[in-house]
Amino acid sequence: MVLCAVPAIAQPAMLTNAQVRVEAAGGNLARMFDARVTMAAAPAWIGYEVPIVEGDRFICDWNGPGSRPAPTSVKLEGPDALYVLYRVDDRAVTRIRMFSEGCAIDAGGLPVTWITGVAAAQSVALLSRHTAADTPRRVADGALAALSMHADASATTTLLGVARNGGTSHVRGQALFWVAQRAGERAAPAIAEALERDPDTEVKKKAVFALSQLPKDESVPRLIEVAEHHSNAAVRRQAMFWLGQSKDPRALAFFERILLK
Repeated sequence: MVLCAVPAIAQPAMLTNAQVRVEAAGGNLARMFDARVTMAAAPAWIGYEVPIVEGDRFICDWNGPGSRPAPTSVKLEGPDALYVLYRVDDRAVTRIRMFSEGCAIDAGGLPVTWITGVAAAQSVALLSRHTAADTPRRVADGALAALSMHADASATTTLLGVARNGGTSHVRGQALFWVAQRAGERAAPAIAEALERDPDTEVKKKAVFALSQLPKDESVPRLIEVAEHHSNAAVRRQAMFWLGQSKDPRALAFFERILLK
């Protein structure tokens, strides 16, 4: 049970098995967050709510790109809120998770500091700190996924920046994936830049995958261009693979042209 007598609106209604402490952000999320992390000698959670991007974004767990188990309860018009939770231990963040409204969240009996009144832009700034080169991969992956679900426009700008300038090839590749999921027409230039300029072949291959996630009228012609003309053979093969997965008539015509030369 929740071990704190606070108004139900102050915390997720479905947060259970938690020792909850509710505090107001007070206009400085980063300072409050850092203070709570410094105090966390044993496992605990810190969480808050921000607006979620529009659409049927039901997220009751996230284990990697494409993982979207069904929510416990469903709002027919889509959720309004995103819950961002940070697991802290030994005075450091060890994991970042995100949930939409309607998910049953069991804290396993651990303390949970729930921060109210968090501005979305402040959340974006806090999450961006956890994408640095020295951040553990699991933490950085959670931060990027949570950024992709923020309704605030600064989240798109942040993801684009990480995709271009992230400190590791893994972080840049993950950011490219989420850019393709979120940014629409703003995604293509960042993906094209990674294909041409990023020095790491694995990042280029992830950029090809990001291309495949764009709408087909945009992705298929671009994939054909990469498959036919890119200087890196591994990248060309990756483009051909995703063209095959597209099941698009233009991809079939491209393969016929290549095979019948």
